[in-house]
Amino acid sequence: MERSRVQSPARSGRPGFRDNLEGPRPKLRIDEISLTHVRVPLVEPFRISSGAVAEKDAIVVAIRSGGLTGYGESSPMAGAFYSADTPERSWRELREIVAPRLLGCDFETPADWNALLDSLPAGKFTKTGPETALWDLAAQRAGVPLAQFLGGSRTTVDSGLAVGLYDQPRDMLARIERYLASDGYKRVKIKIEPGRDVDLVRAVRTQFGEIPLFVDANGAYGPDHLDVFRRLDDENLMMFEQPFPGPDLEGLAELQSKVRTPLCLDESLESAAELRRAIALGSLRIANFKIQRVGGFYHALEMLAICREHNIPAWVGTMPELGIGQAQGAALASLDGFVYPTDVEASLRWFCDDIVDPPIAVQDGQIEMPRAPGLGYRVPAEKLARYCIASDTFRCS
Repeated sequence: MERSRVQSPARSGRPGFRDNLEGPRPKLRIDEISLTHVRVPLVEPFRISSGAVAEKDAIVVAIRSGGLTGYGESSPMAGAFYSADTPERSWRELREIVAPRLLGCDFETPADWNALLDSLPAGKFTKTGPETALWDLAAQRAGVPLAQFLGGSRTTVDSGLAVGLYDQPRDMLARIERYLASDGYKRVKIKIEPGRDVDLVRAVRTQFGEIPLFVDANGAYGPDHLDVFRRLDDENLMMFEQPFPGPDLEGLAELQSKVRTPLCLDESLESAAELRRAIALGSLRIANFKIQRVGGFYHALEMLAICREHNIPAWVGTMPELGIGQAQGAALASLDGFVYPTDVEASLRWFCDDIVDPPIAVQDGQIEMPRAPGLGYRVPAEKLARYCIASDTFRCS
């Protein structure tokens, strides 16, 4: 197969990046790409305002170069209730578009492989798998942990508890009590939906007092629900996460002008352009970046630079992904500018098992950064085989 080279847009002065994103400059030739679609049962169904899942689908992307293997995860939710990207769509795009185009390519910098990936007709969740696998490879080649290679300085990151919707508030309260006691999470996020909001917050306040707390609506509300957020405004919450649908930046700006509690955007922030527009409109005071939603580390770092420029505090969200994606989120959260606890939680909080060894662990509300080069977690072949529902491999001839 003929080798290809991709020119780096960052060398022409792309703003907002620290110098270490361009170096060390590993020369990575993509020798082999393996795709494994896995499905792991959740401990219990996870429900948000727009739907629920009982199993976690993910596509593990293993990229081999010069005797090293880097791992990434394409991790859209099953079904179409959360995003246009689905596991089935990502599997098809990885096999038919992305893997064949990457195979045999020769990269020097993250800007190089992102220039190619950005040009491909595939979803951002799809591209995140290979994009982050290449960062893992580059960090291994440089001999440093992934967090350090990204520019992080923290050796531990704070972890926060996220709790879905339940038929009975007592079940929600029992989960919060259980996980606060076992893992010591640094804050609590609860999901809300119209008709189930103020009462849930007050139930948490009654049982747990003034713990750090906020709500996530996943875009389920609209301008007609202003009274709900005015009532929630009196509950001393850290933030309202994505109260209105993602595209409604004007409506979100109007809501922010009428409440004291900071608005945090998530579904609205799929690109740097949307972030800049939200800031200009006054639609947010806090940003939540999901590596999957923005298409990988490179664009997440670009958006973090914009937040720093405008003094917008940020934090790292999750889908949640399986262990590869969770470990990547924790690594990103080690950077300055991410000032709130991440949504990355212990593996066994969500899943009956995980595909990484050791599983992600939370102790006293913190996740310790691995010290080994790259991702810092093993991905045992037997784990992939146990949960595999499809696989494919692409090799250079």
